Amino acid sequence: MSSHTLSKPQQMNYRIGRGEQGQIYAKFEDYDRDGDFVGMDMCRKFLQMGMTRAKRYANHKGGRKYDRDTGEELEKSAEHKDAKEKLEAALIFREVWERARAFEGYREKKEKFLAEQKEWVKQEKRKAKK
Repeated sequence: MSSHTLSKPQQMNYRIGRGEQGQIYAKFEDYDRDGDFVGMDMCRKFLQMGMTRAKRYANHKGGRKYDRDTGEELEKSAEHKDAKEKLEAALIFREVWERARAFEGYREKKEKFLAEQKEWVKQEKRKAKK
């Protein structure tokens, strides 16, 4: 099915992975099969960034949160064009991001990665002392 025949929310579902064919979550699963924690974590991060970016565009027309000149935070504008669509996108990203974070294979690989990283840091400190 072409993305041109899908509604905007359906296109968003397809691209980020709410459904079975979502590209980011599918890549996340590919990295899991390959035993690649770093790849999985990058996919998780892309989902998180998508969520925060979509939320900012839902809250602020044009996505600008701060005034260019003063640096002051701009008022939220939930009634602007596309605000509802951007909020829906943020919720979809959040749903898939939480699924990725809770995925057993991800949690196991993260735990192993952090343990290996901790050991590597210890070894590097020992080398630096010599």
